[in-house]
This record gives sequence, C-alpha cells and structure tokens, in this order.
Amino acid sequence: PSDARAVELLQNQLNRFEALLADLLETSRQDAGSVRLDYEDVDLRLVAERTVAGLEPLATELGSPVTVRGMASLVVPCDRQRVERILANLISNALEHGQGRPVLVEVNCDGDEAQVSVTDEGVGLSQEALAQVFTRFWRADPARARTTGGTGLGLAISLEDARLHGGWLEAWGEPGHGSVFRLTLPSRVG
Repeated sequence: PSDARAVELLQNQLNRFEALLADLLETSRQDAGSVRLDYEDVDLRLVAERTVAGLEPLATELGSPVTVRGMASLVVPCDRQRVERILANLISNALEHGQGRPVLVEVNCDGDEAQVSVTDEGVGLSQEALAQVFTRFWRADPARARTTGGTGLGLAISLEDARLHGGWLEAWGEPGHGSVFRLTLPSRVG
C-alpha cells in the first residue's frame, strides 16, 4: 500500500509537470507568432456539452452540477481544439472556485458574435483579481490545495487563443458572489 501511494503521488507530479511543459511550449509558440489555426465549422453547443461531459468526474467530486443552456446549435468557423481547450479551462476553473455550487454554461449569439459564458456562484473575483486574472502564472490563491493542479497559464493561453480567432475573453464577478467568464468569437472568419 505504501508503494502504491508513492507511485500515485509520483504519477500526479509527472502529470502536473507534463501539463506545465505543454503550457510553456504553447505560450512560446504564441509569443513567436507561429500559431496557425485549423478552421472548421464547429457547433459551440456540442463542444460545450462534450467538454462538460469530459469534466463530469471533477464536477461530481466537487459536488457542482453543470448545466448547458442557450441556443440548441451555434455553428462558427474556429479551431476546434483551441476552443475546446478554452472551454475546458473556463469550466474547470468554475468548478474549482465554485465551492460546490452550480455552474452554468450558456451558448448564445449576439449579431455577428458567438458567445459562450461560464458562470459560477463561488468565491468570486475582487477588483485586484480582475486586473490580474489573465496574467501568466497568476493564481487566485496559490496556497490553496487544487484538485486539477493549475499552472497559472490556462487563462493567459485561453485569452491568446481567443485573440487569434479575432475574438476576446472577458471576466467579471464580485467576491462571495461568483464570477463569469465569457468567450466571444466572430461568427465568420475575418
């Protein structure tokens, strides 16, 4: 049993190291301007539902139900892998900081803009946190034990991925009243 626990801890640390390395390589590619998007028509509702399904074990462990609502289908041209990474980051962060409360993912369209919002009812964001939330290596509470072992790069990478698409990522919230992160993408290339 003690060997099994040691191997489990080692595997967890290796997984965290691999995630950090992948994030550092991605930020390096973004900084070098060498990122190329693979555009395809993607249904954001299906991507959101698939992402939520993939995070179901974490949601169950943390006791946070996740609901997807909004448009039944919203097809936009985008790089599916990058958009999935953005949504996985936003939803897992909402689960981590949601204090076991519900998380809502909304898919909507506003004119020529497709939007996916992730809302939690957790710890929220102070004005100081809002000013730093997309900064590389910044973490809301670095001393807090984390279930997913974040590197502090996820939101910075997500912001750059949104910008590469000609879109943006924004956040707002209030301490003790949760937070909202909204991804906005153009509904057509250019």
